[in-house]
Amino acid sequence: MTTLATGRANTGAHQRFAPARMRRTVLEMAYAGSTVHIGCAFSIIELMTVLYRGHLRYPGNNPRADGRDFLVLSKGHGVMAQYACMRELGWLNDSHVQGYFKDGSDLKGLSDSRVPGLEVTSGSLGHGFSVGVGIAMGLQLKGTDQKVYAIVGDGELNEGPIWEGALVAAHHRMDNLMLIVDKNGFQAMGTTDDVLALGDLSAKFASFGFETLEVDGHDEASVDAAIRQLWATGAGKPKALVARTVKGKGVPFMESDNRWHYTRLNAQTFAKAVEALGLEEY
Repeated sequence: MTTLATGRANTGAHQRFAPARMRRTVLEMAYAGSTVHIGCAFSIIELMTVLYRGHLRYPGNNPRADGRDFLVLSKGHGVMAQYACMRELGWLNDSHVQGYFKDGSDLKGLSDSRVPGLEVTSGSLGHGFSVGVGIAMGLQLKGTDQKVYAIVGDGELNEGPIWEGALVAAHHRMDNLMLIVDKNGFQAMGTTDDVLALGDLSAKFASFGFETLEVDGHDEASVDAAIRQLWATGAGKPKALVARTVKGKGVPFMESDNRWHYTRLNAQTFAKAVEALGLEEY
């Protein structure tokens, strides 16, 4: 089991979660582990940033503390973005990053709940959100003020369990649950519109009984304001935030190029991507 470090736990909140630095962490992991899923990790960096910086509660900076909020990464193949947040928090350190996806590492290419900070084992698409609904129901029955956030991909919405979970959440008036859709327009084998078009996602979730907003998923201020507005309105209703994003966001030659769902970095593309982030220091 991974032993978590706490070396950066005291870093000021304003210094944490810099998106460019987090994307650099994703690149380091992908290069060190010779693995993929870079584009779908990049598309949720700002969403993750806003959640960890201003919304998720972890008493004592403890990823398994009683009373914490829950973040379920249903699109578990984007887990490198969450690892980047955990590095910002000091829950992971440089050796974890360099050992990612190598023999002996507990950090896999999909979300694994044995790693503190990852609540649900996911990657089998459609599964994570349903587990999140179960967690929200349990918290609702306990009468706590803890919240559950679940991030799904728009391609993942092809899976039936997502909509079964949405029906259950609305029926039981789970206003402690927020579904966040990473609407980057792609799935592994093509665009979401080409593979299975879903139409107006905001209207769909509203029709399922969700309090719903749509926002630019890379505009941190807008995402933060939308999350606050959703919690403040629609009492007795689950929430849905449809976030328009760009797959591969942050590195121009990766943006909206679906090959970076499965393409591995080599020395040249790693250096080129790091340069594109424009970090003066790291």
